[in-house]
Amino acid sequence: MERRELLKMIAAATGAAMIGIPGFVYGQAPAPNGKSAFSATDIALLDEVADTILPRTKTPGAKDAGAGPFMALYVTDCYTPENLAIFRAGLADLDKRAGGRFVALAPQARTELLRALDAEARDYLSTAKAAAGGASKGPVKPHYFTMLKQLSIFTFFTSQVGANEALQYVAVPGRYDGDMPYVPGTPAWATD
Repeated sequence: MERRELLKMIAAATGAAMIGIPGFVYGQAPAPNGKSAFSATDIALLDEVADTILPRTKTPGAKDAGAGPFMALYVTDCYTPENLAIFRAGLADLDKRAGGRFVALAPQARTELLRALDAEARDYLSTAKAAAGGASKGPVKPHYFTMLKQLSIFTFFTSQVGANEALQYVAVPGRYDGDMPYVPGTPAWATD
């Protein structure tokens, strides 16, 4: 299975369960005056991280979908102040682990760093759940890489580029066909 295929399945399976949705639940208003909590440098970093997670192949990548600006807007407008702080601290940590600047790394080094962070985020979640002893004492604070990864996938697959070029977009899908033959390699469907 190709990575992009797996990411499509993950995006479809997780849907609205991603981190950041609590912003909708809490009814947070957009930032006053529409100001972003992120600088142009931060947005460029978000673009590069998202593009490393979803690079351009035979379909466009996350940067082609305008991932950085959308991610900055979404985090500014929808994340709780606590999750915004985790996210911003995570961007600083990402640059620190990259030896200064993530964007200065070679593509292979970027991928290796993000793979290490992905493993760390999975371990963090397992440890946090084990520490809670299976009891639900409230939500576990997310690892910043989990936020970055989920937001990258969400941004790409809800963008016009992702819906039209990586998925098969049909505005009104028409009748239900429960026995439609699947041809391996056919993109999944996206609708409004």
